[in-house]
Amino acid sequence: MTENLTQPKPETAGAWLVAALYHFARFDRYQSFRDPLQVFCDENGIKGTLLLAREGINGTVAGSDAAISALLSHLRAQPEFANLEHKESRASKMPFVRMKVKLKKEIVTMGVEDIDPRRIVGTYVDPKDWNALISDPETIVIDTRNDYETAIGIFKGAVDPKTKTFREFPDWVRNNPGLHNKPKIAMYCTGGIRCEKATAFMKEHGFEDVYHLKGGILKYLEDVPAEQSLWEGACFVFDERVSVEHGLKEGSHKLCHACRSPITAEEITSPHYEEGVSCSHCYETRTEDDRERYRERQRQIALAKKRGDKHIGS
Repeated sequence: MTENLTQPKPETAGAWLVAALYHFARFDRYQSFRDPLQVFCDENGIKGTLLLAREGINGTVAGSDAAISALLSHLRAQPEFANLEHKESRASKMPFVRMKVKLKKEIVTMGVEDIDPRRIVGTYVDPKDWNALISDPETIVIDTRNDYETAIGIFKGAVDPKTKTFREFPDWVRNNPGLHNKPKIAMYCTGGIRCEKATAFMKEHGFEDVYHLKGGILKYLEDVPAEQSLWEGACFVFDERVSVEHGLKEGSHKLCHACRSPITAEEITSPHYEEGVSCSHCYETRTEDDRERYRERQRQIALAKKRGDKHIGS
């Protein structure tokens, strides 16, 4: 049994430490590792999601500084994850509702057989060198994220594939022969993991000079001063903060709990916005029956809040 670690008060600014992590490794015992890892996180008050697969680990979690430090030490004590890297940011409120450790076929789902970043991968580029690369006229810059993420932020001049899921990315590459028109391909994503597979896929399909942003957008926003930045907008994150900005400060976006799209303060003024029920992104694609179900859920959330509880669907 692990010792329960003292938790900070959630109302304290920046009280919660958020750790984003991934590591590709041959991890044949991933199934037996799941339950002990779930227990470890639960006992230490850690919340978030960790994905385990034969190809490694991926996820984002939050907790007290002591709890996250203990988790990272625990993971790095496993021979497969001895060199695991992570990125840290802060949240003023616990950004997750529960802790989930899941078993998956892939730790990031591309759906292409035999893509192994341990065998072939693009060239890593540190944030300090990224501006020079993407400003080179001989470089095509590609955002490997999905459309709801690119909608709120993107690197200046980047190509947006407008994919709904990462599974669509390989077909997008195959259907865009113009990607061969320039010698260099520079790719980026939120924390770096999608680019591991995306650059491996590109190199497997004949692209030679393929680069990716080490540590992803999160590391860039942490390291590169705003006045030198070529990033435009905010970076979507997969927790209740919704977005972060330079210095990894919490952004101003909110989340539509009907469709999970990030929404701006301006979009909240739309006649199609109803908290927890609809927004301008999903109003036309949901039925009135759907919206009534969402209204009932929102009423239950409000009642739970009034009682001082946190509704599981909030």
